Amino acid sequence: MNEIIWPEGYIPGFSDNFCSNEVIVAGLATADVWPFLSKAPLWPSYYANSANIRFHDGKGPELEEGVRFYFETFGFPVEAQVVEYVPPADGKPGRVAWHGWAGEGDTRLDVHHAWLIEDLSGGRVRILTQETQNGKPAMDLARAKPNPMINGHQDWLDGLVAAARSKAA
Repeated sequence: MNEIIWPEGYIPGFSDNFCSNEVIVAGLATADVWPFLSKAPLWPSYYANSANIRFHDGKGPELEEGVRFYFETFGFPVEAQVVEYVPPADGKPGRVAWHGWAGEGDTRLDVHHAWLIEDLSGGRVRILTQETQNGKPAMDLARAKPNPMINGHQDWLDGLVAAARSKAA
């Protein structure tokens, strides 16, 4: 199976925090899932931990390479820039990733949040989301129990699948 492409400084195991969530579901395809992920203003409709999505420079509502946007999640006001955007096509997986940042000094949080969506045999789709984080807030999140990043991203995956199922039905 395919994997996330990591930029220097955000490689899992060398960052302050890492989380990975994945689902494989039958009855959906990348074409069903991709629109709900690639159009960031849709996120709050199926993921309660996202809010106030805004695009910079007259861009949006769809993510694309280089686009800057803002959203709120996990109590952080996040500025973000898309660093990878490859829609699924011709049997190739869809990929989207952004660098996000919030705060300054000791409150500075930098993240690389990546998604991979690929069709599998038997009418299944795999959705993988992984995030690495650096900074003191990331260290605090890494120690939190239960893990808010794992649980929050699982909610995002579950909501994404439910939204795609409701549209595909």
